[in-house]
Amino acid sequence: MRSTAQPASKLSPRSIAVWTAVALIGAAGWAMLALARGEEISAAWMVAAALGSYAIGYRFYSRFIATRVLRVDKTRATPAERLDNGIDFHPTDRRVLLGHHFAAIAGAGPLVGPVLAAQMGYLPGTIWIIVGVIFAGAVQDMVTLFFSMRRDGKSLGQMAREEIGPIGGAAALLAVLAIMIILLAVLALVVVNALAESPWGTFSIGMTIPIALFMGFYLRVLRPGRVTEVSLIGIGLLLLALVSGRWVAESSWADTFTLEPGTLVIWILVYSFVASILPVWMLLAPRDYLSTFMKIGTIGLLAVGVVVTLPTMKMDGITDFAGVGNGPVFAGSLFPFVFITIACGALSGFHALISSGTTPKMIQKETQIRMIGYGSMLMESFVAIMAMVAASIIDPGLYFAMNAPAGVIGDNVQAASEAVKNFGYTITPDQLAAAAKAVEEQSLLSRTGGAPTLAIGVSNIFSEVIGGAGMKAFWYHFAIMFEALFILTALDAGTRVGRFMLQDMLGNVYKPFRRVSWWPGLLFSSAAIVALWGYFLWVGVHEPLGGINQLFPLFGIANQLLAAVALAVCTTLLVKSGRLKWAWVTAVPLVWDAVVTLTASWQKVFSTDPKVGFFQQRANYQDAIEQGKVIAPAKSMDDMHTIVTNSTVDGILSALFAVLVIIVLADAARTCVRAVRNPEGTRMYEAPYQESKLVEPAGLIATKEEKAEQAEHEAALAAAGQQSGESGGGSR
Repeated sequence: MRSTAQPASKLSPRSIAVWTAVALIGAAGWAMLALARGEEISAAWMVAAALGSYAIGYRFYSRFIATRVLRVDKTRATPAERLDNGIDFHPTDRRVLLGHHFAAIAGAGPLVGPVLAAQMGYLPGTIWIIVGVIFAGAVQDMVTLFFSMRRDGKSLGQMAREEIGPIGGAAALLAVLAIMIILLAVLALVVVNALAESPWGTFSIGMTIPIALFMGFYLRVLRPGRVTEVSLIGIGLLLLALVSGRWVAESSWADTFTLEPGTLVIWILVYSFVASILPVWMLLAPRDYLSTFMKIGTIGLLAVGVVVTLPTMKMDGITDFAGVGNGPVFAGSLFPFVFITIACGALSGFHALISSGTTPKMIQKETQIRMIGYGSMLMESFVAIMAMVAASIIDPGLYFAMNAPAGVIGDNVQAASEAVKNFGYTITPDQLAAAAKAVEEQSLLSRTGGAPTLAIGVSNIFSEVIGGAGMKAFWYHFAIMFEALFILTALDAGTRVGRFMLQDMLGNVYKPFRRVSWWPGLLFSSAAIVALWGYFLWVGVHEPLGGINQLFPLFGIANQLLAAVALAVCTTLLVKSGRLKWAWVTAVPLVWDAVVTLTASWQKVFSTDPKVGFFQQRANYQDAIEQGKVIAPAKSMDDMHTIVTNSTVDGILSALFAVLVIIVLADAARTCVRAVRNPEGTRMYEAPYQESKLVEPAGLIATKEEKAEQAEHEAALAAAGQQSGESGGGSR
């Protein structure tokens, strides 16, 4: 196997001084977070700890992996160059591809998970987000991208089937489809909880659909190629929709856009079905483009706002719920559930689908995987840190009133105030009412899912910088739109991907399904995928125990299962390719992820605590039904039957996920042992070496050497073109 490692450059005295300063800033941030006891500290220290750690991790650890472990080769042609067809395979500018990859991986997960995990205090979640991304999440994304790129952009499931074996591959494919269903249901549930009974939010988000359609037709028909032009128009229309939402909420149209959760479910299902079958240029691409601008801009402004306003952390570093595991937001102890709840900001298996999907087919040079694979994941992790900040700077009493289900805190401010007092925190009914009035919402009680909590934190910070208290409502709804845009993009894109997967599977039985443009198959597959995740969405909305409380741990387990699959594939490929001494780079996070996932699955299946174990929960409510009793928070016998059904389904899925990860790990271990014992007999599916003719920088900004190399390459091309022209002229 041919590979050329890039030589590591020695640090100059100036670089040593700079990186020493960066390390000291990060260390100071960590020291303040860890040593503060019984006192409020500035959120700016969390930002300092994160940015300092990211900088060190990217500069040193990612470089070590790229040069020593993977041995990236800038002379080797990528699939984008070798197989360029202008459709799926196409060499794409590294800056554009960085934006695409970030937009694809950064959905609502890094916003929602940290908000929920704040129940246990800001410190455990912050440690996992930062340490986890440096040594696990970003590593998985970069290594998966590298191996997929070396195999002509093959998907994770295909690599698992070829490199591990048919049994592990089948388990991986089944896991991917199951994860997609749970993922989409939870994301949609976040939208429903954010927009329910909110005419301002519903109108503003609804208007983003015609705005995205207009942008799609503008670029396709009216003004092709005018990206900057349509971007400015789109952003202007978004802000107009946001401002108009307030007018609608105060007008006679308010009732029209004040929707019950069940009604929102129906509209979201209809939207997702239609959007998933429309051409990508019409809705998906422009919406994705809009949401990328908003996410990067908003998170950047939020970080600046934290530094300017220096808000203090109101939430404890570690709360009592971290030890006892009976928290009202989600049940379970710190280990393993804080690591399951914070999935996307630290380690996300879903990213492996992107790193083995569109991105490896578009990357120009192998040397760019460090910036795109590792760098994008660091960016997403910072989104998660800012979500943790937003959840931790608001009053803890308000946090728990917003994130505990209605069955626990009641449906009015008096009951909620009393319930929060029982949690160990204090907030008066007047304060709860005032908080809702400040952002022009009827109520903030039980707005689970993380989005409204993040929006409150964002509005508190932004209003201190721009507009004061009078702008809190505007910034709150701006944040709701900001989150919902990403989630809607994930819903139609995820439904489309799920449809492709189902069509491939059904194509083995009836061949016309393999044609993705065959309309009967397209419509049937899209409807089936929407129906599957729509079931879990409907269940979540009508779950007496709180949909997020029930579904998010299941979502976290599923997502971490996929991460285990990706890391198992990467570890197997490191061993098979003769890199056994470096296999620890992916094997260590794999072992940690497997322990966490299997522990969580075991507890969700076998725990005797009904707040944690699904089957124990089912047994308790089933016994009560047989005795004719109604147990709180259920309010009727119908609620009791709903809980029994949902607990049964969730328990079965948790067990299924555990079995799948064990199958994949066992098959991967068998393959690794066989490769070590008989390296000569190991079969690799890597594409053969072909020399690259492209000359492109590895990072976001070209170095002096790279600029000189590009200039020399362009001069050579110009000379060759001139010589060719003269030769052609002479022949005539």
